[in-house]
This record gives sequence, C-alpha cells and structure tokens, in this order.
Amino acid sequence: NGRKQPMYIYPENGGIFAFAGLWEYWQSADGSELQTCTILTTTPNDLMASIHNRMPVIVEPADFDMWLHPGPRSDDAHHLLRPYPADKMAAYAVSTAVNSPANDNPTCIAPL
Repeated sequence: NGRKQPMYIYPENGGIFAFAGLWEYWQSADGSELQTCTILTTTPNDLMASIHNRMPVIVEPADFDMWLHPGPRSDDAHHLLRPYPADKMAAYAVSTAVNSPANDNPTCIAPL
C-alpha cells in the first residue's frame, strides 16, 4: 500500500537510548538569537537497515562523558559516530496510531 510501518525500537537490555546531538545558539545578522539542535545520524546497523537508510548515533553510557565534555580529547570523539550494535537492539511493528500526537497512551507502542 506504499505506507511505512511504524516500529517500536528499544534497547535489548530494557534501558534507554542516548542519542548524540548538537545544540547551539545561532545569531542572525539583525542580532536575534535562535536555539537550534539536531540529532546526529549514521549508516544503519543490520536491524535498522530493514527499517530505514539512516539511524541515530547512539552513545553508550561509558562514552557519555566524552560526548558531553570532550575538551582537549574532542578529536577522540569521532569513534562515537558509528552504528550501534544490532544485537543490543530490538524492534517490533506498532499501530499507525503512534503517528498522531492526539494518541498519547501506551497502546501506541503495543506490539501488533
């Protein structure tokens, strides 16, 4: 039918994901400021490749400090921009109800 199937993607260990992101103030020529942010993406792992051609960069807890406070080691942070191991993730199909902000309840992420 050409419609994409929504998926619930989660850490295999039941924890949470931490996405690598960037945040900054951008200043226009007239001096006004705008807060901006982005989630970094990378090539997909085997699990994600069947769902999408990109995936968020997921930062492991052991790497939080390097990502959040790179300091003089900022050149070392490039190794964090890699696909997260597929064996540490799981996914299942969910209802298209998840696509609407009006549907704010746990049934949105119930397996089909």
